[in-house]
Amino acid sequence: MKKILILLILNSFITLNVNADTDGEKSLSKKETEPSKDCFTKLNRGIFVFNKGLDNVIFQPVAKGYRKLPSPVRTGTSNALNNLSNLMTVPNNVLQGDLAKAGNNTMRFAINSTVGILGLWDPASRLGFEKTEKEDYGQTLGAWGVKSGCYVVLPVLGPSTVRDAVGSIASLLGGDPWYNVTVKNNTQHFTDIDYYVSRTTSAIDFRAKNIEQFKNLEKNSMDFYASVKSLYLQDRQKKISNSKKATNTLDDGDWEEIEAK
Repeated sequence: MKKILILLILNSFITLNVNADTDGEKSLSKKETEPSKDCFTKLNRGIFVFNKGLDNVIFQPVAKGYRKLPSPVRTGTSNALNNLSNLMTVPNNVLQGDLAKAGNNTMRFAINSTVGILGLWDPASRLGFEKTEKEDYGQTLGAWGVKSGCYVVLPVLGPSTVRDAVGSIASLLGGDPWYNVTVKNNTQHFTDIDYYVSRTTSAIDFRAKNIEQFKNLEKNSMDFYASVKSLYLQDRQKKISNSKKATNTLDDGDWEEIEAK
């Protein structure tokens, strides 16, 4: 149970990242005509305040320290983490019937894990295998037409929906290859420590990239809770529809792109 809780906590910070096209948005609107209802508003708001306190005391300070690392270190770390994410993305590409992207991402993982030295560099992009959006089981369920269900805020984990929570559980039940070879099977080459370190670093990397975005969102929101909820739900819908209309905040781009702005 302890490992499962840690996993869900770490996965929750890697959720906001968007890209897709108009046809996809029309398709999504047919599948999900009603937005997620906030069925537990009072409880959600209470947990939201608790999570914000944790962020102020723990996550934000750590993220600020991470940003002080040399740029090549942050870039290489981000590249390696994105490379690992292909292990989750590829099976979801297949489940969504997008075999072209599945092949592309498989080649990216193979090339970057070898020539790119465990993903620290991205030679695959130079060879024509472009980076695509990350996919997870919550997105796959949405692409299959499963409704999002109620909006929930989980302690430490943050924003989610019933559908996304079920998707997270699916990864624990054998749907995440990286989890399988580290935590579940604890092979001689990898241990559970490797998994948790990678997930913790992913959370820190994401938070560090978005310090200003979160700060601006809170500063310009009359109701920060409502803004975060709206942003999360819109982001998930756009991911499911593969929309090219990007969200203006919470961009999970590369460090080079962020520093160039």
